[in-house]
Amino acid sequence: MYEEVSIQREVGAVQIPDGSPVVLPEGTKVLITQSLGGSFTVMTDRGAMYRIDERNADALGKEPAEHTSPSAAPVDAVSLGQLLWSELKRCFYPEIPVIIVGLGLVYDCKVQERSEGGFRVDIKMTLTAPGCGMGPVLAEDVRARLEAISGVDETEVEIVFDPPWSPNMMTDAARLQLGFM
Repeated sequence: MYEEVSIQREVGAVQIPDGSPVVLPEGTKVLITQSLGGSFTVMTDRGAMYRIDERNADALGKEPAEHTSPSAAPVDAVSLGQLLWSELKRCFYPEIPVIIVGLGLVYDCKVQERSEGGFRVDIKMTLTAPGCGMGPVLAEDVRARLEAISGVDETEVEIVFDPPWSPNMMTDAARLQLGFM
C-alpha cells in the first residue's frame, strides 16, 4: 500500500498539519502514504508529513492523475450543483485517506446564476479542529477544483466553525473506512 521513493527534483510541499510551505530537496527519501484525488501525502524517515500537489507528481516519479472536468457548461444551477458535489468527492483530507465530504467537512454548497452569465459558487466548510493549519490548503484545493468546471466563474470558500465539527458528521462509509463502526 505504501511506496518508498526518492524525490527526483527539488519540490515545494506543504507540511502537515500546520500548513507551512517547505521545499523538499532532490534525493530525499519519502514514503507515499496517500495518493488520492491527485495529491500525495508523503512521510520522511523522521516522521514528518507533507502534501505534494498533483502538478508536482513528476518529482515523485508519478504521472499527474487524469481527470477531466465536463467541457460543456451546465445549463442550470441544479445540474451544476450535482457536478460540484461530484468534484468535491475528489478532495481528500491530507492526513487520512477520506474525502472531505465523507468526513462531513462541507456544510453548504450554494450555486447562484450571475447576471452577466456563468455561475457563482459559495462553499461553507469546516475543519476537524479549529487550529488545523491545513485549512487554507484545503480551501484552496476546493476553490481550484470547482473553478476548473466550465461555467463556474467565481468561487468563495469560507471556513466556519459553527456548528463545530464532530465525528457524528461523518458518513457511514467514512466511519466504516476509519474503523468507527
